[in-house]
Amino acid sequence: MRTSEITRKTKETDITVRLNLDGNGKAEISTGIGFFDHMLTALSVHSGFDITLKADGDLYVDSHHTVEDTGIVLGQAFKQAIGNRKGINRYGSAYIPMDEALGFACLDISNRPFLVFEADFSDDKVGGFDTCLTEEFFRAFAFNAGITLHVTEKYGKNDHHIIEALFKATAHALKSAASLNGGEILSTKGVL
Repeated sequence: MRTSEITRKTKETDITVRLNLDGNGKAEISTGIGFFDHMLTALSVHSGFDITLKADGDLYVDSHHTVEDTGIVLGQAFKQAIGNRKGINRYGSAYIPMDEALGFACLDISNRPFLVFEADFSDDKVGGFDTCLTEEFFRAFAFNAGITLHVTEKYGKNDHHIIEALFKATAHALKSAASLNGGEILSTKGVL
């Protein structure tokens, strides 16, 4: 089983993640930010990854540290669980509609972290979640997971729908890319 457990404690946050890439999408998420919990649950369910995540952060300041550090720890857990990348599909992409919104994610589990994020939000918040932190989460996750990630809002009006489409598209792209194909490392270099 491709599993990992990571704990990261700083003066701003205390986060523990248990991840099983070969699970069935079971999510136990608690960050103190309701909409963010909803998005991480969607990530778990739609990727098929079992994610148990407990984050205690300095929410009296704002939610930035909690969201970004959650991305860091979840990315580290993914990198550890995926291992040497032998026998995975490596690439994945998905379009996901959410009512009037359409989100797209395309990624490469390459060990060359990069993020391209294109989305415009009309509101500052969805519930208690700052919409600008969507990009911060994906950046922290991609760089710590060692993946190249492109996340794009193709169109949409409702920020809840746009963000949810982006999380679900990323989940489906991750599911495809992390799937085992029984082969060798998919690279002309022989390593990733």
